[in-house]
Amino acid sequence: MLAAFSGLFRPAGVTRLAAVTLVSGLAAAGVLSGAGTALADGTPETQTQGGATATINGLKTYGEAVIHQDGGDQRVAAGLFEMSVDGGGTLQTYCVDLQNPTQRDARYHETPWSGTSLGANKDAGRIRWILQHSYPQVNDLAALARKAGARGLTEQDAAAGTQVAIWRYSDHAKVDAVDPRAEKLADYLERSARGGAEPRASLTLDPPAVSGRPGDLLGPVTVHTNARGVTVIPPADAATSGVRIIDKTGKVLTSVKDGSELYFDVPEDAAAGTAQLTVQASTTVPVGRAFTAESRSQTQILAGSSESTVSATTTATWASKGAIPALSARKDCARGGVDITAVNKGDQPFTFELMGTEHTIPAAASRTVTIPLQEDQPYDFTITGPNGFIRRFTGVLDCRTQGAITGESTQTLSEPSPATVGGKAATGTNLADTGGSAITPLITGLAIGLVVIGGGVLVLLRKKEQAGPGA
Repeated sequence: MLAAFSGLFRPAGVTRLAAVTLVSGLAAAGVLSGAGTALADGTPETQTQGGATATINGLKTYGEAVIHQDGGDQRVAAGLFEMSVDGGGTLQTYCVDLQNPTQRDARYHETPWSGTSLGANKDAGRIRWILQHSYPQVNDLAALARKAGARGLTEQDAAAGTQVAIWRYSDHAKVDAVDPRAEKLADYLERSARGGAEPRASLTLDPPAVSGRPGDLLGPVTVHTNARGVTVIPPADAATSGVRIIDKTGKVLTSVKDGSELYFDVPEDAAAGTAQLTVQASTTVPVGRAFTAESRSQTQILAGSSESTVSATTTATWASKGAIPALSARKDCARGGVDITAVNKGDQPFTFELMGTEHTIPAAASRTVTIPLQEDQPYDFTITGPNGFIRRFTGVLDCRTQGAITGESTQTLSEPSPATVGGKAATGTNLADTGGSAITPLITGLAIGLVVIGGGVLVLLRKKEQAGPGA
């Protein structure tokens, strides 16, 4: 199904939500337009809460598994993927999205479980237990084999058995490892798994956007991290704009730690504008963190991490009068869409029209609008507001382990493939031929006509009225 929303921003703090379209194979677009010269360039932002960003290199250590389906059994590769982290570092991951394809060189971002199929999976904690109690976290394969009742384990057996056990919980699939030793491990892990909590992000800033008046301290923005220390990278034009990053005592910050609170110190005579703060650290990413791709590619879960570069950003907006919006977005798989949150720190209402209905955010209040999206469809939201403010959010909603019809086809291991089953992946392996993607059936293309969704039935509005400028 495809959805459309119409409207446009009005100047002086009055806004309307404009066209949001979803077309198979094309970007979903949402535009909130208004008057004024742009103070931000509208560079695309993915809906991440910070952490590691990495490129998938391929399936590196794996064996074989068999998926039992109504249409018959299919053999697939099962094991560990490897990712290269932007800025340095290496990640090892397993797939938690069996029936979607994996794209070569796809870029991935550390993501909360709520932005993936794990958020609604009551067994997600069991998957984390498996990761903590199996390969590669447990590298004493002899000891692991004894616990599983297997006669020895190779790295390939251990990776395949671990992936099979994960699929039984992530996709609730009927799947067995081909090698008896790997199957013993999979059965042991499935039987022994216990629930657990989602791990904390490696690095986040909360909230992801703030706003206020020049001369005031904009914030606080709180640092959450498992790193020992975090470097503060001030706004690019800080030297000319006069914007400083300080703590509540006025001290300029160049480094912070977990729990630190940051503020944007904007000169009182500053013209309306925006600035972005970045923080960066080097740390190991916690086992069990989810990773989603910028394109349609299998969701992954972290099994191991070297010391890796992680980062997070937050944006500040200021103006001397009128509505002053702070805008952020995040994937919300529980509601099947993207949450657009607007906080108004100005002295005038911030009003928008959505689906023919006008909604108003009073001064010092906030509201979240959930834009429903079709599974596996790209989206591209450009949001503008008073004084030429622009924010753009892009991504793909991937909330289910069963992929949507896309017209893509993949190969099974019975067909020609550069992968070497049961060993290390050959250089240049096409990821669409390996891992869980191998079971995706051949699907014919589907042409979908644009459907305009009337009324506000599919749009969830959550109003959080907050009194006072500190709301």
